[in-house]
Amino acid sequence: MTVRSSKSVVTFIHPFRISGYPDELPEGEYVVVVEEELLQGLSFEAYRRTGTYLAVEGRGRRADISEMRQITQKALEAALDRDQTLAAKASRRAKSFPV
Repeated sequence: MTVRSSKSVVTFIHPFRISGYPDELPEGEYVVVVEEELLQGLSFEAYRRTGTYLAVEGRGRRADISEMRQITQKALEAALDRDQTLAAKASRRAKSFPV
Protein backbone atom coordinates (compact mmCIF):
# COMPACT_ATOMS: atom_id res chain seq x y z
CA MET A 1 0.00 0.00 0.00
CA THR A 2 1.42 3.38 -1.02
CA VAL A 3 0.69 6.25 1.33
CA ARG A 4 1.49 9.91 0.84
CA SER A 5 1.12 12.92 3.07
CA SER A 6 1.11 16.64 2.44
CA LYS A 7 1.41 19.62 4.76
CA SER A 8 -0.10 23.06 4.53
CA VAL A 9 -0.43 26.00 6.89
CA VAL A 10 -3.69 27.71 7.78
CA THR A 11 -3.98 30.99 9.66
CA PHE A 12 -6.71 31.88 12.11
CA ILE A 13 -7.15 35.56 12.95
CA HIS A 14 -9.42 34.88 15.93
CA PRO A 15 -9.55 32.17 18.62
CA PHE A 16 -11.49 29.19 17.27
CA ARG A 17 -12.96 25.78 18.00
CA ILE A 18 -12.88 22.58 15.97
CA SER A 19 -15.93 20.35 16.29
CA GLY A 20 -15.19 17.25 18.32
CA TYR A 21 -12.82 19.07 20.72
CA PRO A 22 -14.02 21.05 23.73
CA ASP A 23 -11.23 23.62 24.05
CA GLU A 24 -10.83 26.91 22.26
CA LEU A 25 -7.57 27.32 20.37
CA PRO A 26 -5.75 30.65 20.07
CA GLU A 27 -5.39 32.56 16.84
CA GLY A 28 -2.25 31.89 14.82
CA GLU A 29 -0.76 29.59 12.21
CA TYR A 30 -1.47 25.85 12.30
CA VAL A 31 0.03 23.03 10.28
CA VAL A 32 -2.50 20.72 8.59
CA VAL A 33 -1.35 17.25 7.53
CA VAL A 34 -3.37 15.24 5.00
CA GLU A 35 -2.68 11.53 4.52
CA GLU A 36 -3.86 9.63 1.45
CA GLU A 37 -3.48 6.06 0.19
CA LEU A 38 -3.09 4.89 -3.39
CA LEU A 39 -6.15 3.06 -4.70
CA GLN A 40 -5.09 -0.29 -6.12
CA GLY A 41 -6.37 -1.96 -9.27
CA LEU A 42 -7.23 1.13 -11.29
CA SER A 43 -5.92 1.92 -14.75
CA PHE A 44 -4.95 5.40 -13.51
CA GLU A 45 -3.36 6.79 -10.35
CA ALA A 46 -5.87 7.88 -7.71
CA TYR A 47 -5.63 8.49 -3.98
CA ARG A 48 -8.19 8.35 -1.18
CA ARG A 49 -7.90 10.59 1.87
CA THR A 50 -7.38 8.53 5.01
CA GLY A 51 -6.86 11.29 7.54
CA THR A 52 -6.62 15.02 8.18
CA TYR A 53 -4.73 16.28 11.22
CA LEU A 54 -4.26 19.66 12.87
CA ALA A 55 -0.96 20.20 14.72
CA VAL A 56 -1.68 21.88 18.07
CA GLU A 57 1.16 23.23 20.18
CA GLY A 58 0.81 23.19 23.96
CA ARG A 59 0.59 26.36 25.97
CA GLY A 60 1.21 27.48 29.52
CA ARG A 61 2.52 24.66 31.72
CA ARG A 62 2.09 22.28 28.79
CA ALA A 63 4.09 24.37 26.29
CA ASP A 64 6.48 21.47 25.71
CA ILE A 65 3.68 19.19 24.45
CA SER A 66 2.23 19.15 20.96
CA GLU A 67 -0.41 16.90 19.47
CA MET A 68 -1.87 15.94 16.11
CA ARG A 69 -5.64 16.20 16.35
CA GLN A 70 -7.59 14.18 13.83
CA ILE A 71 -10.22 16.37 12.21
CA THR A 72 -12.47 16.25 9.20
CA GLN A 73 -11.94 18.47 6.19
CA LYS A 74 -15.49 19.72 6.70
CA ALA A 75 -14.77 20.77 10.33
CA LEU A 76 -11.59 22.58 9.26
CA GLU A 77 -13.39 24.42 6.47
CA ALA A 78 -16.21 25.39 8.83
CA ALA A 79 -13.75 26.83 11.37
CA LEU A 80 -11.93 28.77 8.64
CA ASP A 81 -15.24 30.08 7.29
CA ARG A 82 -16.29 31.28 10.77
CA ASP A 83 -12.92 33.02 11.17
CA GLN A 84 -13.28 34.76 7.79
CA THR A 85 -16.81 35.88 8.71
CA LEU A 86 -15.57 37.38 11.99
CA ALA A 87 -12.73 39.14 10.14
CA ALA A 88 -15.15 40.59 7.57
CA LYS A 89 -17.48 41.85 10.32
CA ALA A 90 -14.57 43.47 12.17
CA SER A 91 -13.42 45.13 8.96
CA ARG A 92 -16.88 46.54 8.27
CA ARG A 93 -17.11 47.90 11.84
CA ALA A 94 -13.70 49.55 11.52
CA LYS A 95 -14.79 51.28 8.28
CA SER A 96 -17.97 52.50 9.97
CA PHE A 97 -15.99 54.46 12.55
CA PRO A 98 -13.25 56.39 10.72
CA VAL A 99 -10.63 58.01 12.90
